[in-house]
Amino acid sequence: MVDSAHSRRWPAYALAVLFLGYAAGKAAFALQAQLGFPGGPPVSAAETASYFLDPARGQWLASASGVLGACVAVATVTALGRKVPRTLMLLVLAVMLPAVGGGAGIMILDGFIGIGVGWQWYHGVLGVVVIGLFVEMARSYVAATRRHVVG
Repeated sequence: MVDSAHSRRWPAYALAVLFLGYAAGKAAFALQAQLGFPGGPPVSAAETASYFLDPARGQWLASASGVLGACVAVATVTALGRKVPRTLMLLVLAVMLPAVGGGAGIMILDGFIGIGVGWQWYHGVLGVVVIGLFVEMARSYVAATRRHVVG
């Protein structure tokens, strides 16, 4: 059994790798000025035409968000990241939760139920893994930074 006060690092590192994979996929599509994600559902020409932002610029912004997400994940388990005030890090994790959960949730729903986006069952499994890793990373950070009052 794992001690609940013990901080596990591997979920944060695994999530950082997934975020960097996301960033690399978005960068690949940014170079081609396309919407979507390698291995994901195709984006129709009509959706691309109605996109409010230049596809390349939007993909570069998404790529940057993946790199930022990887940095936050690593910061939750490194000494340098632990110097960030706990309240600020918890706020950052709270802001990340709907973004990560929303993206993974869409992959899960469409992968298993089918809502019309085009994700397959294995994308749904990846969505479940991402949510699990994020929750464990946040739980581990909270446990590792919990203040113990003596007396």
